[in-house]
This record gives sequence, C-alpha cells and structure tokens, in this order.
Amino acid sequence: MYKKILVAYNGAPESLSALHECIRINPPPSTELHLLAVVQLSPYGMAGGYAPEIAFTTKRQMMEQELECGRALMASAGLDVTPHLQMGEPVEVIGALADALGIDLIIVGHPRHKALATRWWRGSMNALLIERVKSSILVAVRC
Repeated sequence: MYKKILVAYNGAPESLSALHECIRINPPPSTELHLLAVVQLSPYGMAGGYAPEIAFTTKRQMMEQELECGRALMASAGLDVTPHLQMGEPVEVIGALADALGIDLIIVGHPRHKALATRWWRGSMNALLIERVKSSILVAVRC
C-alpha cells in the first residue's frame, strides 16, 4: 500500500474527482496524506517579473479557500490530511513537493474533454509530470 499520497487540488471539478478518488481508495490511518493547491499566476501578469500585488493576493485568497474546502471534504470522510499552498508552475511544484516529501502516489484530476497531455501533465515549458516525478500517478477522470 502507499505510505505517502499527494492529491493535487485547485477547486475545479476534475480536481474534485481526484479528492473523491483518494476518499474511495480509503487509505489506512497510517498513510500520510497531503493536499496541494498551487497559485499559478498568468504569464501575462508576470511579464518582466512584475506581478500586480492585488492579483496575487486575490488568487492566493481564492486558492486558500479552495484548499480549506478540499481539506474539510477529506476530513469529513475521516481522512487526516496536511494542506499545502504553494506558488508556481503546477508541474514543477507538484514534482518538487513529491520529491521533498517522498511521495509514493500522486493523484490528479483530468477532464474527459481535454487531450491527456494538456492539464496537469504538461507545464508551460513542456515539462511532463510523468517524466518529472519518481512516484506513481493516478489520474481521476471526471465523467
């Protein structure tokens, strides 16, 4: 069984599928569960290294609320989870946190109507999540 699981969550319906998949797996209490939300700023807003403070603050607050909703949902299913809020490119942030924590399994959501390589899989620099991480990846597909 997996000892450390990381669920990527951003409040979108497909990431909610990832949460539900983790709940459905019903990991034993000894499993270390982590819930990650990534604040990703638009490349247009960061042109020249400038990110408007209000845009960052608003996105961060929204993602903090989504992260708390995800944590509460998992807690209501009896799962003890450690929330993480980080800023950056999702593929890189997921990979770095998975490496730092020694994650065995990453759970990500994927919308059925998008090509497989266009969501969590591919970052802005064409970094593939499956090539970036050493752990297993479970893809929860939103129906």
